[in-house]
Formats: sequence, C-alpha cells, structure tokens
Amino acid sequence: MKRISNGFRITVLVLLVTALFAAPLFAAAEKEEAGEVKKLKMALGDIESVEVLHLLIALERVREKGIEVDLISYKSEDVASQAVVNGQADIGIGTPYGLIQNVGAPIRIFFQLSMVDFHAVVNTKFYNDWKDLDGEEFVVHSRTSATLALAKLMAQKHNIEYGSFSYVPGSEVRAISMIQENIKATILDSYNKEFLIKKDPSRFKVLDIGEVSASDEALFANLDFIKANPGVVQVLIEELLSTVKSINADPSSVLELRKKYGLLEDLPAELEEEILPFYEGAAASKMFPEDGGGARAAKQDFALYGVAGEIKGNPEDLKVEDFWYLKPLNDALSK
Repeated sequence: MKRISNGFRITVLVLLVTALFAAPLFAAAEKEEAGEVKKLKMALGDIESVEVLHLLIALERVREKGIEVDLISYKSEDVASQAVVNGQADIGIGTPYGLIQNVGAPIRIFFQLSMVDFHAVVNTKFYNDWKDLDGEEFVVHSRTSATLALAKLMAQKHNIEYGSFSYVPGSEVRAISMIQENIKATILDSYNKEFLIKKDPSRFKVLDIGEVSASDEALFANLDFIKANPGVVQVLIEELLSTVKSINADPSSVLELRKKYGLLEDLPAELEEEILPFYEGAAASKMFPEDGGGARAAKQDFALYGVAGEIKGNPEDLKVEDFWYLKPLNDALSK
C-alpha cells in the first residue's frame, strides 16, 4: 500500500476547504450569469398596425441592445391580459384596471404607451346622432378597452342605453367592416377615422365625444417579473421614451425608421399614405406622452374608467400604487 504524504494531505484539505467556501460564490456567480431574461415575450391584444408603429420601432432598438423580443398578437386585450397573468407572456399591452381591481391579479401598469385619441363614427344611412343609438348595437375593441369606457361614458352623457355591445379587435378591422356595413357604429382611432371620412364623407359621420384625457394603451406585467428584471424593463422604458421624443420632434422620422427596420411591409398602399398624417396629428395632440404617464396618467384613468364603470369606487379615493408600479419609470426619467 502506498503511503500518502503529509504534504499531499494538506493540499487536499486546502482544496476541500476552498471548495466548501467557494461553492456559494460559484452559485451566486451562476445566478448572476443567468441573470435577467434575455428574451421578452409581449402580448398585444390587437394586430400590428400603424397606431403601434412607434412601439415596433422602440422594440427594434431594444433588440439592438441585445434583448430578444417576441411580440405576440392575441385576438383581444382580455386574452392578452390573461396571458400575462398566467405567465405565458411577460408584458402586456392594454389598460387592465378592471382585471387588477376585480380579480386581484398580481399585475401592475408601469408605462403609458398612448393616450386616448378616439372618434365615434356612424354610418349616416342608419344613424346621425347619439340619440339614434338608443337601443342599438355599438361595436368596440374589447371588454377591457378604452373604446368600451368611452362608449359607456357617452351613453351616460346622452342618456341612452345601447341594445348591445359587440367586440371586434383592431381599429383597422372595424373601419373595413364599416365600409362593408357589417358595422354601423363604432369608435376608431384618428388614423382610421380619417381613412373612412376620405373614403366616403357623405356616408360616414363623426359624433362629438368632447375632450377626454386617459390611457388608450399602457404596458403592464406581473409585479414579480418587473422586480426580477429591472434592467430589461429599464431598457424597454428608455427606448420607448427616446423613440417617442424623436417622433414627436420630427414625425417624418417614423417613415425612415419604418423603412430601416422593415416594419409593416404588408400595409396596403392606401393606408400607407396615412402614416405621416397620423403621426403628425399624434405629435400635435401629444397622444404619445414623453414622460411615460406615471401618477398623472393613473389619476386621469381613474376618472374615465371610474365614470364608465370599469373601476369601482370614488376615483379620488383610488390609490395609484394599487394599479401602477412607478419605480422603473421614475428611475428611467431621473437617469
């Protein structure tokens, strides 16, 4: 039998002790290396369209920072929100106030993507004012959308009651359906409203809804995800803020950026002509906020969604932190 020297024993002992104390360090290093997600899964309850072109541009810039992004289109905001709640997607796009309050979903809004710039449009063969819509079908985007909140608000304001609501996701889809007369009254974004009016000004009419300041679309996620991935969320917010500022300063830049990144390549020619007017109008109306909304947006949303019945309780008594998580946005704005 070979004898083991004392020197060898000491060497082995040193290695064992080193390994014992180093194990937690290696584990920490491995965790750090794994770090935050390298791929963002985002849920859009709509089709990719001109009205989210600024988001698509920002996501390309996020990809340039080394973060892969998968933008998944769902048939409605409701389904997109559920995908986030169930962990099938990391970040959702919508205004899930009712879901947060009524279901107690562990999600929070962290960025205002766009403000309401909607228009009620009717087919004049059937309706000419709000009173004509009493007892009639009205078509909106989804059950948790700003379009539904606005429709309910108008019903209260004009003392009418719709016969029913129908849900057709996508402003462009609703506009085409208006042309085909499958839809006779709906709410559209300014881009598709202009498209219809130019198409047939004698057949389509815009009904007044007054001035409304609230979120059309916002970004939200499970609170645990936001806290576990602060760097990724920070990059996303920073690129959105940068993109919005550049487009608001020069709306024509959206055309160059769309071409650079090859976005919405299948857009029909007649709709392509409306891109610049849409973003010029958006810049003039400040549709895309340069501060990400924050507490200001939350309080404005409480007013609209509260009056429309989407949020329960006195809007003045609602707490911002129950619906929003402000730290990522505040960190990005202070950087």
